[in-house]
Amino acid sequence: MKYFSTNKLVPPVSLMEAVTKGLASDDGLFMPERIDEFHSDFFKRIPRMSFQEISFEVAKKFFREDIPEVILKEIVYDTLNFDCPIVQVKDSIYALELFHGPTLAFKDVGARFMARLLGYFLVGFEKEVNVLVATSGDTGSAVANGFYNVPGINVYVLYPKGLVSDIQEKQFTTLGKNITSLEIDGTFDDCQRLVKSAFNDKELNKAMVLTSANSINVARFLPQAFYYFNAFARLREAGITNDLVFSVPSGNFGNLTAGLFAKYLGLPIKRFIAANNENDIVYKYLKTGHYKPSESVSTIANAMDVGNPSNFARILELYNHSHSDISADIIGYRYSNDEIRETMRLVFEEDNYMLDSHGGIDYRALK
Repeated sequence: MKYFSTNKLVPPVSLMEAVTKGLASDDGLFMPERIDEFHSDFFKRIPRMSFQEISFEVAKKFFREDIPEVILKEIVYDTLNFDCPIVQVKDSIYALELFHGPTLAFKDVGARFMARLLGYFLVGFEKEVNVLVATSGDTGSAVANGFYNVPGINVYVLYPKGLVSDIQEKQFTTLGKNITSLEIDGTFDDCQRLVKSAFNDKELNKAMVLTSANSINVARFLPQAFYYFNAFARLREAGITNDLVFSVPSGNFGNLTAGLFAKYLGLPIKRFIAANNENDIVYKYLKTGHYKPSESVSTIANAMDVGNPSNFARILELYNHSHSDISADIIGYRYSNDEIRETMRLVFEEDNYMLDSHGGIDYRALK
C-alpha cells in the first residue's frame, strides 16, 4: 500500500519509506491511500477473539501488503504482551484501561509496535537510524522503553523543562545506551517545532537517517486502533449492546485519530468526545469551524498541553475538510485547570490518596 502526504505536494511512498521518514518532505503527515472496511461477519466473530487475534486482523488491513503475515503476527503478539481491559465504572460507563504496558501509558501499544516494525525494516540496513521524539510526558517514556537496546537505532527525546512529571522524566532520562534525553527550555510545541525543523533540514538529512516516533509516524498511531476494537469485543462478549461513545483525553490527537480510523474500518462507534483541557484549539474548531493554533498553555494535565496538534491534519484529510462531517462524529468538551483538579481530588480522596499542591498524587500523604 502507498502512503500519501496530507499536503499532497510529493508523490506517495511505500510503508517502509513512510515509517523511516516519519514526516513527508513537504511537511505533511502520511496517510494510507485507502481504508478497507471489515465485512459484517467479522463483528459477529469478534467477541470470541482475543485481544491479540483482533489486533492481528486489524494490522493486516494496513500492513499485510508490505509485511509477510507470519512476521506481522510476531510483531503484533510481541507488542501486546499485556492486556487493555474494559472495567465498569458505573451504569453504562466503562473505562478502557490503557496503563497495563511497561511504562503505564497508552502509547506503549504504538511505540512498541513501531519499534518492532522499524527493526524489521532495518535488517541489512547499513546506516544507523536516529529517532526523534518530542514529548509532554508519556510519549517519551513509551518510546524510550520500546526502542531501548534495539540495534541500529538511536533515540533522542526532546522534552520541555519542568513540564513533565517526575516519574515520566525518570523513565526516559535514566536508561542510557541508545536513549538520549534533551531538556528544552520551552513548551511541547517548541520541542515539536525542533523535531519538524530537523526533518526539513536537507543537509542534516543527507548526513543522517532521521525518523519520528511521535504519533505523526503512521507506525505509531495506526496500531492504537487495536484497542478500540478490543473494547467493542469485550463489551459484546459481556452481552452489552449499547451504542459505543468514546471519550478521549486529547493532546496531539493521535489517539482519537486512531479511533476515527477504527470507525472507518467499520467499527460501529456512534461518536467520539474530544476531551480538552485549556488547550482547546480543536474544541473551538468544533464550535466555530475555524482552526486557529496557538501557543500551548501549561496545565496540571501536562500530557495534553498541545497548542497545535499535528494529527488534526489527518482528521481534516479523513473527512475531506468538512466541518459538518467532523462535528457529526466528534463533539468537544473543555475542562479548566480548576475542574480537572477538583475531579482528581474527588477521585483520589475516594481511594484514600491526597493531592499535592500541583494537583499530582502525593503518595506520602496516604490517609
